[in-house]
Amino acid sequence: LCLSICPLFPHEACCAYVLMVTAVYWVSEAVPLGAAALVPAFLYPLFGVLKSSEVAAEYCKDTTLLLMGVICLAASIEKWNLHKRIALRMVMIAGAKPGMLVLGFMCCTVFLSMWLSNTSTTAMVMPIAEAVLQQLICTGLADSHDDSETVEAPEDDSGTSVSNHGFIRHTNGHLPQVRSILLEVAIEIPNVKRVRARRDSQYPTKRDHMICKCLSLSITYAATIGGLITITGTSTNLIFAEQFNTRYPDAKVINFGTWFIFSFPIAIIMLVLTWLWLHFLFLGCNFRETCSLSKKRKTKREMLSERRIHEEYTKLGPISYPEVVTGVFFILMTLLWFTREPGFVPGWTSLFEKKGYRTDATVSVLLGFLLFLIPARRPFSSSSPSNDDSESDPLAPMITWKDFQRLMPWEIVILVGGGYALAAGCKVSGLSVWIGRQLEPMSGLPPWAVTLLACLLVSAVTEFASNPATLTVFLPILSALSETLHINPLHTLIPSTMCVSFGVMLPVGNPPNAIVFSYGHVKISDMVKAGFGVNLIGVAVVMLAITTWGVPLFNLTEFPAWAVARNVTGSL
Repeated sequence: LCLSICPLFPHEACCAYVLMVTAVYWVSEAVPLGAAALVPAFLYPLFGVLKSSEVAAEYCKDTTLLLMGVICLAASIEKWNLHKRIALRMVMIAGAKPGMLVLGFMCCTVFLSMWLSNTSTTAMVMPIAEAVLQQLICTGLADSHDDSETVEAPEDDSGTSVSNHGFIRHTNGHLPQVRSILLEVAIEIPNVKRVRARRDSQYPTKRDHMICKCLSLSITYAATIGGLITITGTSTNLIFAEQFNTRYPDAKVINFGTWFIFSFPIAIIMLVLTWLWLHFLFLGCNFRETCSLSKKRKTKREMLSERRIHEEYTKLGPISYPEVVTGVFFILMTLLWFTREPGFVPGWTSLFEKKGYRTDATVSVLLGFLLFLIPARRPFSSSSPSNDDSESDPLAPMITWKDFQRLMPWEIVILVGGGYALAAGCKVSGLSVWIGRQLEPMSGLPPWAVTLLACLLVSAVTEFASNPATLTVFLPILSALSETLHINPLHTLIPSTMCVSFGVMLPVGNPPNAIVFSYGHVKISDMVKAGFGVNLIGVAVVMLAITTWGVPLFNLTEFPAWAVARNVTGSL
């Protein structure tokens, strides 16, 4: 079959055929994404592109171990409700004014999404937001006649927290393409009939409906923004890091520290601009009314919302020993990642004689393993944690294998492995070089124009296709294009990796969108209108970053030696 397609370039044709078949399965979702990622595992050996053992080696890389260690920490965070304590405390600080409430939820969502998956973060935060919104709606229905009534606020403003009881119910199965992912994070979404009934029912006021829309959408956008900040924040970052390091093994420029330095300002700018955009779209421009920090006088509705949130935070009780241990591990993992190879000073890896043996995955797996070893009960203490069965077992660890297994996204692991296999096939067969030669007419364009076109293209495609699948298809093409045009590959690859996360216009764009949509506060037209603005904000901020502080950080003005070596090898 492959020989009949292209007799002059059989290996390139075979690889292109496998790439197209896999891409079609990914885009159409005719089979699960993880199953489609196994296509290269049997087609490459059958077509003689790669040996079976070589393909198998691509499915488990360093980033797989990195992800496993992070999931161990995420399991501990979720098991001991540390995520809920963090979210509620941050919302308590923000207060109950609509504008500040939205900003508070966005900040805590961004922070959590840096370390947890975007889907898990949205699934954790949305029930808290839903309870606040339900309090807002119920108060408005009961007291709509005195909507502007004010009461004297207490001197000490306590905070915010909400339980998710009663607000998340079973779904009849709409949005089937994300159902399996939602089940992995143990989230149940509202009944379809309830969603339709809510859309047909009248909110206390139109303003209440706008607040519900604004807060709901802000959470999914904030989860996307937070996922950009760290290498482990989202699967697309991991795909980029592994494919880049595999294709350019001599390039020692991408690690946790350099990525954070580049992406953190992007996230801050996007957070502020997205909040302003949503505020303008749904709450108007009266920032003095919606964002007042004054605590002397508040509406009755705001007082009741704060009281409800404070009650829920009180239910968490004092911070527990397992929460302290989890927090210490969280800080320790972050510090070790930052100081491994900071670049401007020698890192802790310089203390070892052999260089290059220790990566971010080493730290991640080590600390993750220790969570299985450390008891959840405080040493020399008779009290036991209330969130576990450790009353019967005083040596019960911080997390169990079931806790880890419940959160571990094996489908994503296989999907990422399939991307590595496709990239390896493109490299061995010479397909990436052939594609690069076909793109030589674009050599007249400046680097920023090439990057902008790539960002717009992946942003459009990812609205209808899976983010990891989209990036996996485009990375080899953009790498070959950069080498052909003698552009630093990072100039196109990093912006494209970030822009592939901006599939925020439709419920099918990503699982967080589907979770928020399932609550029934927003329509598809609302998501398209708000998401289009967020998409433009994201592309603009990423382009600003890659043309300003990204230039000295990654030395983007020169075609690097590691890319020259790869280009010469590929040509041969």
